[in-house]
Amino acid sequence: MTQYWLMKSEPEECSIDDALAAPQATVPWTGVRNYQARNFMRDGMQVGDGVLFYHSSCAEPGIVGLARVASGTRPDPTQFDPQSPYFDAKSKVEAPRWLLLDVQALKKTRLIGLPEMRATPALADMVVLQRGSRLSITPVSAEHWRWITQDMLGG
Repeated sequence: MTQYWLMKSEPEECSIDDALAAPQATVPWTGVRNYQARNFMRDGMQVGDGVLFYHSSCAEPGIVGLARVASGTRPDPTQFDPQSPYFDAKSKVEAPRWLLLDVQALKKTRLIGLPEMRATPALADMVVLQRGSRLSITPVSAEHWRWITQDMLGG
């Protein structure tokens, strides 16, 4: 059964445009350094699951595209690279802490910003809108997915 996710990326690191321009429009989702988000990738996400591509830490945060999970998880090599901002000295090659998976961008959409999402009663209980929610990966219910992809994006 298909599941749905919202995945945040800072556009300076990987924007929807970057993802669409990548070979096969597929990018490795590196740099996840929260255990709950890692566990979503490891235990919940499956190839083919839907993804709301979300730009964060920018002038206008919000949903900017649709994507899908394109691979299973594997160790994130940035955890072993001392030159990477995602280096983790405590992570060992034989027992990696951090994972990545590949995300395939499907299309860029109009921006659905936080103010519009918050003003939409049908999305009131969406995880990303909950007070204190800062996770880079959050589950999205089938109802929220339908509302966003059909009602807000028209198709």
